[in-house]
Amino acid sequence: MTDGTRVEWRDWGEAAFEEAGRRGAPVLLALTATWCGDCHEMDARTYGEPRIAANLNDGFVPVRVDVDRHPRVRERYNVGGFPSTVFCTPDGNRIAGAGFLGPDGMRQVIDRVRERWDASGMDAGRVPRALAGDPTPAGEVTGRIEEHLAGQLDAQFDDEFGGWGDAPKFPLPRTVEFALKRDRAKARQTLDAVTRGLFDEAAGGFYRYARTRDWGDPDRAKLLADNAALVRAFAHAYCYTGEDAYRRPADRTVEYLIDALWNGSAFGGSQGPGADDAGPRTDLTAYAGGNALAVDALLVLAGYTDGERPREYARRTLSTLREEFEDDGVVRHWDGESAPTLVLDDQVHTVAAGVRAAQVLGDDDALSMARRVADRTVSELAGDDGAFRDGPASGPGLLDRPLRPLDGNVAMADALLDLAVLTGETRYREVARDAVAAFAGAWDRFGVQVAGYGAVAARLRHDLPTVTVATEAGSDLHRAALRVADHEAVVVPDATEPAPGTAVVAVGDRSRTVSTPAGLADAVADLAT
Repeated sequence: MTDGTRVEWRDWGEAAFEEAGRRGAPVLLALTATWCGDCHEMDARTYGEPRIAANLNDGFVPVRVDVDRHPRVRERYNVGGFPSTVFCTPDGNRIAGAGFLGPDGMRQVIDRVRERWDASGMDAGRVPRALAGDPTPAGEVTGRIEEHLAGQLDAQFDDEFGGWGDAPKFPLPRTVEFALKRDRAKARQTLDAVTRGLFDEAAGGFYRYARTRDWGDPDRAKLLADNAALVRAFAHAYCYTGEDAYRRPADRTVEYLIDALWNGSAFGGSQGPGADDAGPRTDLTAYAGGNALAVDALLVLAGYTDGERPREYARRTLSTLREEFEDDGVVRHWDGESAPTLVLDDQVHTVAAGVRAAQVLGDDDALSMARRVADRTVSELAGDDGAFRDGPASGPGLLDRPLRPLDGNVAMADALLDLAVLTGETRYREVARDAVAAFAGAWDRFGVQVAGYGAVAARLRHDLPTVTVATEAGSDLHRAALRVADHEAVVVPDATEPAPGTAVVAVGDRSRTVSTPAGLADAVADLAT
């Protein structure tokens, strides 16, 4: 992704920082993405300007970072979106950062950075607060967490246009899922607004976000991870309502992903608008985390609808994850020798994909993969405080600094709770509790953007609804279990108990044994009261 640039870019890695140390020069990190239109514009306008390029080539070590290929770099150096333009010392500490810079703005920043560097040298940089290694805000997992975040659904809701917050407007699928059980009207209003503002009626799929409060002027990039998360949220809404208004966007988005991003063995990462009349810029690189999210979403949809296409492509993608990306519990970020490994998001979403496949497909191999990946993640990335790091504490720049992302910890805890039920191993539940408790001292500062934290805290406090089915996956009874109107329930197929041909619906120590789909629905309703 170097449209028009004259800058002599280095790849992200140790060599670039070693060069900066030898030369006594600051590093310029240009964080970009294939799908990012502003990144391509900055290449042409700013990095294509000969004098600026000469300045950067002579006085700095310019490093190009594809944020999709290097998610841990993205999380440490992102300054509010992409492109991110970050100057740092040879040891990776930040000197200055900005977003999009035109030629004049770049000249000004270059001058300021040179002044700081000449005055202070290595002391010109600083370590961001989030990477300082401070203890996480630990606390007790109480009902106040769910109550607070449920209250934020109302406090931050846009009654006029739907969604939460002001411009720019993001769809927040995890928040929608939290709201589906606690304030369904707001969840539905938001999904309706997302459909109107971000759904591509011509080609299918969802755009990233809207620039205006009323969901107008969308950023027209489409990312696999975003679309997978929205497929899942819309599928859950369809399960609760039975309305085609929610199934249709999910079905059409699956078809978009197959038509536009399928590379023969997995889904590519993104599609962004091309320049002028050119076709879209498509990145067909398969990233583990995005594909695992897709497996999860496609299987949720298939479980609710019996859709063969989602099921087929979920199976094919799952096979690729097992065969090409996972090895002894370690997940590779993409299928390449230089790809990072043990990235928390990849590990987490692979666990979630495995437990979903176990529930929907009765796939024992997928469950085994989920256990391997979960065990390796716990052993390699869980800290003494219970929180998971985003990856190994090693690498150039700030990669050796611990970062404990809340979203990743929430997703890991959620997957571990399902894994505990499916395997009968309570240790996974204990690890999940530790991860959630590591952040519980800050519950009153959380907003709707992290509403998923409230959902997993509630799952830890309350008995998980489970349906144990003594029939093979795909039977009428199993299919009815998948349609239980609680998207946080866990389904265990192919069980040796209860009696063959029956199912047990359980919430804590209360249970009902049933033998028909109608009986299962009645039991769920009885136990929900």
